[in-house]
Amino acid sequence: MYTADRSRFEVPLVYLSTMVFGELLRVSQEEFGFASNGKITLPCDAAVMEYVMCLLSRDASAEVEKALLSSMVISCHYIVSVMPTVGDSQKICFS
Repeated sequence: MYTADRSRFEVPLVYLSTMVFGELLRVSQEEFGFASNGKITLPCDAAVMEYVMCLLSRDASAEVEKALLSSMVISCHYIVSVMPTVGDSQKICFS
């Protein structure tokens, strides 16, 4: 999968069944459609994607996923309202 800023991510299949990825894929389809070349572009930047992947790798609860989704705002793509910088994402990810 690719982010809106063209960063590439390999996403474990188990993550695709989460609320977060379900919503990201739904918005991706609305904004970008699904390309015939197989590339999926998610409506977020790499920093947001790294944060999402970090939370999911730590088996985030459904409540944490809901909180993450509620902190996202849809404009031309998802932006976390208090988004950590890439360097800070490891510190914030510890839950």
